[in-house]
Amino acid sequence: MSDESAWKVTFLGPRDLIHAALIAHEDAFDWDPEIVIAGSEIAEDRPDDWQLEAWLARKPTRRDLAAMRALFAGTAPEAVVEHLPPTDWVTLSQSGIEPIREGPFHVHTPDHPPLHQAGVRNFLIPASQAFGTGQHATTAGCLAMLSAMKRRGVIVRNLADIGTGTGLLAFAALHLWPRARAVASDIDAVCGPVVALNADANGVALGDGIGRLAMVIASGMDHPLLRAAAPYDLLIANILAGPLVELAPDFANAVAPGGSVLLSGLLATQEPAVRVAYARAGLRLAARMQRGDWSVLWLRRRRTGSVRASRVGLLPEWSRRW
Repeated sequence: MSDESAWKVTFLGPRDLIHAALIAHEDAFDWDPEIVIAGSEIAEDRPDDWQLEAWLARKPTRRDLAAMRALFAGTAPEAVVEHLPPTDWVTLSQSGIEPIREGPFHVHTPDHPPLHQAGVRNFLIPASQAFGTGQHATTAGCLAMLSAMKRRGVIVRNLADIGTGTGLLAFAALHLWPRARAVASDIDAVCGPVVALNADANGVALGDGIGRLAMVIASGMDHPLLRAAAPYDLLIANILAGPLVELAPDFANAVAPGGSVLLSGLLATQEPAVRVAYARAGLRLAARMQRGDWSVLWLRRRRTGSVRASRVGLLPEWSRRW
């Protein structure tokens, strides 16, 4: 988004403080959607020093700053307000991201070359509004979990990627299960053309049918195509903990008996609440992994008449940090 009035507000603080602010942001249902929030480490060698960044397409008002400070319990850190030069500032904020290498996948931006290695599936994903900020550990974790599911013998003929962003996880799932039908969705309308461009760049066929990906704009499961294509053998949702909890019943109803749900976008501290919500909806943990502060969960719906069917082998080594 090119905008001459792009601004950024930064708060520096310890990791726990920034995490708490991110959780408070999720719970702020009256939050102005034009203020984009992200949290991240300041540097790899300073894992306990974090920053909360807010981007606006206007100069922040006193009300804007007050809303940001209210995310912090007690006294908020000092706010650093910057007026950004006219540029595609969302893309610029992600232009330095390094490639992701997980399982058979190598995900890279145009700034990095593909890998010419046997068995490697390259995905070219340019930095864009739909790519997200600060969530690359969750993306890598989902790619690793999808690869592990394939190795464990999971069969997928019908899949959905909710909150797809760039379409990457749907692309990866179709690579692992090329005979599947797939539908991807996102609440943000900008993702429609982004997914179409990325599909074309990576040789992924769009449309309805085996080996193809259909794209819709929708909130949660609220779209006729998403409902008509159910039940799914695999449902992927790399979003946020709050929506994951809220959507647990809808996701459970959309998955076939014995089917899998792959969840990410949640902090490890948020994992218990998410797991409780899905247990109540009839799904049980198959495996988990942790990437830094982020959790990735693989859950399965019970098969009719068999409580044990969803208890696929818990892999002890997955409980450690990858």
